[in-house]
Amino acid sequence: MATPHAEPEQHAPSLKSRRILICRPEPEASRLATAFLGAGAEVRLMPLVAREPLPETPERRSLLLELDSFSHIIAVSPYAARLLLDEIEQWWPQMPMGIQWYGVGAGTAAVFSQHGIRPRMPAHGWTSEALLALPSLQRLEHQRVLLARAEHGRELIRQTLEQRGARITVLPLYRRFRPYYPPEQVQDNFDAFEPEVIIVLSGETLNNLIETGTDHPQMLDKALLVVPADRIAEQARIAGFSNVLVPEGLTDPELLASVAARLAQGAADNGKPSKDARD
Repeated sequence: MATPHAEPEQHAPSLKSRRILICRPEPEASRLATAFLGAGAEVRLMPLVAREPLPETPERRSLLLELDSFSHIIAVSPYAARLLLDEIEQWWPQMPMGIQWYGVGAGTAAVFSQHGIRPRMPAHGWTSEALLALPSLQRLEHQRVLLARAEHGRELIRQTLEQRGARITVLPLYRRFRPYYPPEQVQDNFDAFEPEVIIVLSGETLNNLIETGTDHPQMLDKALLVVPADRIAEQARIAGFSNVLVPEGLTDPELLASVAARLAQGAADNGKPSKDARD
């Protein structure tokens, strides 16, 4: 899926003619593409995770009507936060008081903030591990915690908070799946476009990239792979990716700046003009 060209933004890092393949879900993919296009890059979109809300159930409705019995509410992604707030608004004209809200990452926290909620989030880091280091989540004996997430997901938060004494309720709000792309579209994105950078911001997206690109191993050697955390970077290296970047942050400007800096460093190290560099 190609995106239109855009003029470079003033003061933005220059990525003129650099080829970027964005594999994160929509709408985040298109929003990030706009930032890279503004820096002069050529961008292709190939979301490798799609999401759809789960149908409402009587059990979920009953749970939301008991929202004021929870001490802590955690959303693991911006999508989870949006779906949760949409459902809460159906049953609570005013948000119940006395709840501590948490977002895994700045994007999730921003969704809460846009709805007048002041969430807690780590001062540094954007992973589940960083969230679990918050002082308010250390001693949770008999406290109720609501965890809004996908139907299936990483169990670290649930397991860790249970070990700390919390009474955890998992609230599945959506399912994730790998979209289908015709072989000719995959070949065009990998071989014809020949991306210099592939942006993959979850472990599931990385796994789907590996499955989708089985017949295109050259991307393992050529592309700079952008992943969200050291844990996934190690997963990528084990899979055969030789050039892996964990950015300084996951906001669009932080991703843009980290990619631009890494590509510029690669150009300097190789003694080549920036437009021809490979890192």
